[in-house]
Amino acid sequence: MSVSGVCDHRCVRVAIDHVKLPVADLDRTKAFYSAALAPLGYELVFDGPESIGLGQADREPIAFLRTSPPSVGTHIALTAPDPATVDAFHAAAIAAGGTDNGAPGLRPYGGEYYAAFVIDPDGHNIEAVHHGERDGSA
Repeated sequence: MSVSGVCDHRCVRVAIDHVKLPVADLDRTKAFYSAALAPLGYELVFDGPESIGLGQADREPIAFLRTSPPSVGTHIALTAPDPATVDAFHAAAIAAGGTDNGAPGLRPYGGEYYAAFVIDPDGHNIEAVHHGERDGSA
């Protein structure tokens, strides 16, 4: 981590067991994330009266819980297999009602860090990132 607490090029990628995000409207959330995360291989895996989950076959789902008001400002970065998938995520998320928070492109974090950022309907910052070769520079 950098001094500001923001992940920089020295951060280590770790497996996260699960993520739960508070949201105001489950139907809106289901529509947005079903479209935005489809390019990353996520699909609806559970749909209940107070929560939904989107996931991949080999990973725990991201759960979305109805709360009022929802917390905002959460940042989640999801791994993409290549830059084209990052592009597809960004386009799908914008088409589904997200707000651009950083168009697809390389970031100056050392090596290849190709990412795109979108603010979801509840104010969460969702990133898709492809990590290429790292050059080891500081």
